Formats: sequence, structure tokens, C-alpha cells
Amino acid sequence: MKVIVDANVAIAAVASRGLCEAVLELCLEQHHLVLCEGILDEVERKLKQKLKVPAPVVKEVIRLLRANADILDPDKVEKSICRDPGDLMVLGLVAPAKADVIITGDKDLLVLKKFGIARILSPRAFWDTVQKGK
Repeated sequence: MKVIVDANVAIAAVASRGLCEAVLELCLEQHHLVLCEGILDEVERKLKQKLKVPAPVVKEVIRLLRANADILDPDKVEKSICRDPGDLMVLGLVAPAKADVIITGDKDLLVLKKFGIARILSPRAFWDTVQKGK
């Protein structure tokens, strides 16, 4: 399955042990992860500035994500599609990636439920869906 993980899910995976960490590990091990430079930049910025994660750790996280994901350029998405313009880059990855799922905790994205061919799921909904499929 081709999966887009938004920045906040990746950040939560790094910041604490729990569901987001398990979801990111599952994506890295069993699925095809898709990101863009904008998502990587947001992860790096928030880990450094908001969570005060040491620079060497942040560098390693970004290296790990780059090494295990396709980094694509998002397509342009009509601004009226989503309430938060910052989320357009995530939606813009769906077509070039042929993504099956966007994993996010962002209510502005979750309210859409689907974009193009991709379902938009919370980390819990993704986890539950994958577990039922086993």
C-alpha cells in the first residue's frame, strides 16, 4: 500500500512511544511511504523549535525518512479543497504517488475522508484497518 504520512504523525512518532510510532514503523516495514520536501521541512522545524530535539537526532530522523520514502513533488491542489492551505502539499502527493492512504490527525484533512483515490485516515483508523486485514 502506498501511504502518505503527514508531518504531525511523523513528529508524534519521534516524540513519544505509542500509536504514531507503531504506525510509522508499520509503514516503513510493510508499506510504501511517500513524503515531500515540505513535510520533511515541517518535521525538522517542529522537532527543533517546538520539541527542542537535539540537532543530531533531528538530522538522523530526517535521514531515516529520506532513505525509506519516495520524496515526490506534490501536484498543485485547488485552495478551496481544504480549509488549511498548509495541508495542500499533503493532498498534492496523492496523484503523483498513486497513494492509497493519507495518515493524519489533522481535522482539516480528516473531514475530507477521501481525496482522489486515497482514503484519509487517523493513525488509529489506519492501524485498525491494517490489523483487520491480517
